Amino acid sequence: MPTPLEKARKDPGSMKARILSSARDLFAEYGFHGVTTRMIAKDVGIDISTLHYHWGDKENLFEAVVEDLNDGIEMKLKEIEKIVRGKSLAYRLEVAIDVMCDYLFTQPSVAKLVMFSHFMKTRTPGELNQRLFEQISNIAIAMGLAPSKNGISTTANARVLAVSNAIYSFTAGKDFMRSILKINEKDYDQVIRETLKFILIPAFTRDDES
Repeated sequence: MPTPLEKARKDPGSMKARILSSARDLFAEYGFHGVTTRMIAKDVGIDISTLHYHWGDKENLFEAVVEDLNDGIEMKLKEIEKIVRGKSLAYRLEVAIDVMCDYLFTQPSVAKLVMFSHFMKTRTPGELNQRLFEQISNIAIAMGLAPSKNGISTTANARVLAVSNAIYSFTAGKDFMRSILKINEKDYDQVIRETLKFILIPAFTRDDES
């Protein structure tokens, strides 16, 4: 039997999908504890009972939102791997930065939700934390930081987190960062890509060049 999330994905115009979309935006802005089901219902323009009928309680809805965003990120990582397989580490990093910036700048709620689910007192399920660990491990292997999942060091995982958290921070904090840099949206996107490449590519490839 399909889950509510699978039903919402199958029919983007359905009530389930509308509620999921609204919840995603609100959780991204205010975090788990800053959002109520009444806020979501009001945003969608429905009665609170309709929301509970489609999704149950807030915890169920939040878990679906986080699962959906994790699936989206994993799809992007697989897309990157197809492009960069067999290429140099510098090229892999450049493509990864471009693809993830393209995705996150057009899906601002994703980066914000990642930051909330990782660092705030939200109710991210343990299963999803395990999925994050799997993502980090796969990236470490793809970047050549480890030979296999059995040989991934803490240092390798930390370096992957340094890359991903840098990208998430710059995309999630876009409005705030733009106000500091005093640039428009288009220029910000370009400056951030160039900055990430300027910092990360030399840091990861210096051993190859020595």
